[in-house]
Amino acid sequence: MYKKVVKMDFRNVAGRLKNIRPTLFVAISFLVVILLGAGLLCLPLATKSGRSAGFVDSLFVATSATCVTGLSPMDTWSFWSPFGQGVILALIQIGGLGFMTMVTVFSFLLRRRIGLQERLIMVQSMNITDIHGVVRLVRLALFGTLIFEGIGSVILAICFIPDFGIVDGIIKGIFHSVSAFCNAGFDLMGEVDPGGSLAPYATHPVVNLVIMALIIIGGLGFFVWEDIYINRKFSKLRVHSKLVLVMTAGLIAFGTICIFLLEYSNDGTIGEMNIFEKFIASMFQSVTTRTAGFATVDQGALTSGSKFITVMLMFVGGSPGSTAGGLKTTTFALLIIGSFQLIRGNKDVNIWKRRVSLRQILSSGTLFAMMVFLVIIGVFVMMISENLDMSDMMFEVVSAIGTVGLSTGITGILGVPSKIILTVLMYLGRVGIMTIGIAAMMGPGSEKNIRYPKTSIMIG
Repeated sequence: MYKKVVKMDFRNVAGRLKNIRPTLFVAISFLVVILLGAGLLCLPLATKSGRSAGFVDSLFVATSATCVTGLSPMDTWSFWSPFGQGVILALIQIGGLGFMTMVTVFSFLLRRRIGLQERLIMVQSMNITDIHGVVRLVRLALFGTLIFEGIGSVILAICFIPDFGIVDGIIKGIFHSVSAFCNAGFDLMGEVDPGGSLAPYATHPVVNLVIMALIIIGGLGFFVWEDIYINRKFSKLRVHSKLVLVMTAGLIAFGTICIFLLEYSNDGTIGEMNIFEKFIASMFQSVTTRTAGFATVDQGALTSGSKFITVMLMFVGGSPGSTAGGLKTTTFALLIIGSFQLIRGNKDVNIWKRRVSLRQILSSGTLFAMMVFLVIIGVFVMMISENLDMSDMMFEVVSAIGTVGLSTGITGILGVPSKIILTVLMYLGRVGIMTIGIAAMMGPGSEKNIRYPKTSIMIG
């Protein structure tokens, strides 16, 4: 009798989990992973000192890792033990690919059929809008991730072994490859320069190029990968993929040129480098602002103009269906293109001879407004609780909501209220805006049988 009751209760729980909305499942799964990670990081075993990091700091770092942000109040190598660093790496990988994508691995290994509910959740987890071919896309994402992270690990290990030895060099190669591909920004260079990120390798061309390549590839999106793999030529790609590639290249070029010119004579950043090194450092800064969070120059020493450019790039972020965060390249592109064409008096928004629905334009505007609102709230809370420069607080808040991880150096001195608001912003930046964006694209809407008379409201 007792066994029967337990079995029935289990079935009821399973049934409830099966009927849960995909968007809610994604939000809850990220939260569960974060709390589990925070619990592990709270253990004395997770720190080199043998003392607990405390719940607030552990929660902050777990959220930063799972939401692939990179903000941290302490140096990863100096503070966390190998166990703690392993937990952070696992959270980065789970957060980068999405919880459901990782769970799907077990279904593949067990040769179990993927059901409709699981496919819907996979769609939400990967931030795409089409259920067709989602299982094939997940396979490609897992295989591609293994290949890119593997190649990156080997090349980086070769670069690090002469400086750190074989074992430590291999560990650092794997850690930084996963962190770069997942756009996380956590590093283990505290052994050389605590809190300096990749500054010791600011002039190392191979390390810079490999890290940049991993960041860009991870930030393009799994959907774009599939499109490129199938169609090969740019002219045959879908409009989404074309827009992602053009915007990615344009934003990187724009950021590189601006930072190169603004920092050219700044001795605190790239002023003492030669021309080639200045160009590489400027490009790295432009690429890493696309939600990666690594740094080869002191972010606090940037000129006001470069900080402004960095904040803009962090706000835009990467592309949909990728390991990156932010507003997203396509959302930003739709806002710009839609506004320009509507100003010209066009009734439709057309891109590469294809018409974009008005609903997508409105959804892009909604996501933009939401992010701006969250940034305002975050800055306001920090202004109340901290006595810091306004530009530094804006930098930190946008870095959190865009899941970037760059900081001007204030993360370690923030109080509990600021850490809490940044934790919430990192979660919303990775999960909240993503799920709301997909719901806006895929939801049935709230159309009613009753339609009210039109009215006219003056704008502008």
